[in-house]
Amino acid sequence: MDSDNDNQQQPAIMIRSQYIKDMSLEVPFAPEIFKEMGTQPQVHVDMGMKSDVQEDGSHVVTYNTKMDADINGKKLFILELAYCTNVDLNVPDEQKEPILMIEIPRLMFPFVRNIVAESLTSAGLPPLMLSPIDFTAMYQAKKAQETEKNKA
Repeated sequence: MDSDNDNQQQPAIMIRSQYIKDMSLEVPFAPEIFKEMGTQPQVHVDMGMKSDVQEDGSHVVTYNTKMDADINGKKLFILELAYCTNVDLNVPDEQKEPILMIEIPRLMFPFVRNIVAESLTSAGLPPLMLSPIDFTAMYQAKKAQETEKNKA
């Protein structure tokens, strides 16, 4: 077989593995804070994606999430998660960045949401379901910001 036929038979996206690279969950005022659970907490969520090329040509996409919540002026919890996917791409170079920053995070999101919900529940807190994210808009905003930065 020639290499053209090999390229046609390989999937465009091949997930090698998914894993938690780093995770931290703190409930600094436990158990006293649980008495205040009748009040709706103020939740803050920050997230970001990055992609690194490995020596073997695969890519590792890291989905970083940092969440915290305050209740009555006290920190309810602090959660930090770095969730990674190792992926092989068989696509033209100009398609790689959008796939790595939009499609792969879209595939990762249900796993991240589940880890967050289960971790908070295991810590004695109500589960927090992350709302769906528009990764396309997030990617476009980042690209626009980079373009603006390059103009300055």
